[in-house]
Amino acid sequence: QLIESGGGLVQAGGSLRLSCAASGRTFSSYAMGWFRQPPGKQRYFVAAISWSGSMTDYADSVKGRFTISRDKPKNAVYLQMNSLKPEDTAVYYCAAMRSIWRPPSRVDNEYAYWGQGTQVTVSS
Repeated sequence: QLIESGGGLVQAGGSLRLSCAASGRTFSSYAMGWFRQPPGKQRYFVAAISWSGSMTDYADSVKGRFTISRDKPKNAVYLQMNSLKPEDTAVYYCAAMRSIWRPPSRVDNEYAYWGQGTQVTVSS
């Protein structure tokens, strides 16, 4: 139901734009988030956006470099990643929260719908 795309290999300092397309249902009333899982590590919160798009939240490690946005008519969420660093290397997952109208959360178990992930590799 959630399909990520846009990952790839990029040099440090470069940019990528991840997309998350929803199919089968609309997520316009759900807060959405991006999480990432580096190799051999747990999954971490990256960014989240409210159902209206008016509220965003970012992990400190990406604040000022990443921007989350959503396009409700397209039922899509995006993550613009600039000034990428090798430590940004991870599988990135898009997720939708468990309940509608809830504010965005940093807690992954509050998200019920997950994509399959897209690999982002940043070379030094």
